Amino acid sequence: MSAPPNRQSPPIPEVEETPSTVLIFAGGEPVSAVRAVPVEVPVNLIYGGIPFAVMMTTPSDLEDFAVGFSITEGVVQRSEDIRGVRVETDAGGLRLVIDLMPERLHEHLARKRALSGRTGCGVCGIDDLKALPQALRSRGTAPDIALDALRRALTRLESMQHLNGITHAVHAAAWAALDGTIVEVREDVGRHNALDKLIGALCRSGASPDKGFVVVTSRCSFELVEKVAIFGARTLVAISAPTSLALERARHLDITLIGIARRDSITVFHGLERIRERDVLV
Repeated sequence: MSAPPNRQSPPIPEVEETPSTVLIFAGGEPVSAVRAVPVEVPVNLIYGGIPFAVMMTTPSDLEDFAVGFSITEGVVQRSEDIRGVRVETDAGGLRLVIDLMPERLHEHLARKRALSGRTGCGVCGIDDLKALPQALRSRGTAPDIALDALRRALTRLESMQHLNGITHAVHAAAWAALDGTIVEVREDVGRHNALDKLIGALCRSGASPDKGFVVVTSRCSFELVEKVAIFGARTLVAISAPTSLALERARHLDITLIGIARRDSITVFHGLERIRERDVLV
C-alpha cells in the first residue's frame, strides 16, 4: 500500500441536487431553487471478513480513508500492513474490505472492539476509558513555522475545497508544506473522516510528517490531536477553538496547537516559541 493516492471517481456520487425554497426575512416572494447537498452514506469497514466499524462518510477517496482510519484506530501500524482495499456496493451503503498482512490480521482479531460511528463521533464503541486513543510523544522537536506560511495556507485552503465550494456543508483537512504551500486536501461530512482520508493519502504517498503541518476546518477536539500525533506531525491548525482535552493532549504530546485561525490572525494555544515572524521569534 505504498503507491501514491489514486483520486478515482467515487462509486456513489459525492453530491446530489435537491429542490429547495428560499424565504427572505424582509419579505418578498419565496424563491424556488435547486440546491447541491453532500452525499452521506454508511461505510462498513471489514477486516478478515468481520465487520469492524460503520462510519457515515462522503463516498470519495475511500482507499485513503481505509488506510488512514486503520492507522489512527490502531488496526495497523503503517500502510504496508495493508495488502489491499476493495470497495463494494452494499444494500444501503458501501463496504470497505481491507486485506491485512497475516500477522497484523491475527493481532487485530485478538482485539475486542466494535465501532458504530456517526458523522460527529470519534470514539464510538469504546466501553472503557482506558481504551481511549493515546498516541506516543514523537521524538525530536516540532518545526518552526513562519507566520507568512500559516497565512499562505489559510488563504489558499478555501479555494481548494472543491466539494465545500459546491455544498457549503463539509469539512476539509489539508497538509501544507512548511512554506505554507498546500500539498493535499481531503473533504468529508465528518471532520474525523476528512483527517483520516488525509493521513491515508500522506501515508500512501510516503510524505514525511516533519515536513509540514495539518490544517482542519473544524473545532479541534482531542481525537484530531491524537490522529495527528499518530501520523507523526507536530503542528495542528484549526479554524475553530480547541477543547480543554485537546489542549491537554497537545501539551502532553508537545504539538504546536493553533486555533481560531483566520486569514488575518491566529491564536496560539501551545508552541508559541516555534512561530516565527519571518526570521524573528514572536
